[in-house]
Amino acid sequence: MTTTVPTVAEITSKAISLLCQQIGPANTARFLHQFSMGTGDYTAERDQLLGDPTVNDLVQQIKKRRSEAARS
Repeated sequence: MTTTVPTVAEITSKAISLLCQQIGPANTARFLHQFSMGTGDYTAERDQLLGDPTVNDLVQQIKKRRSEAARS
């Protein structure tokens, strides 16, 4: 007895077809989107935006914001 092993592309195609039937095309797209890699370098972008604050820096920022909110 010989069995054929489906290719990854065939498995993917069948899986997407089944998902579309069960949850619809829009929800299938939403589901598949969560596995995409996206673009850019999150770590570099985060460091550029936030810098490299210490725990003490963060504590001071929290205290400052709380103080400002209390005055408002």
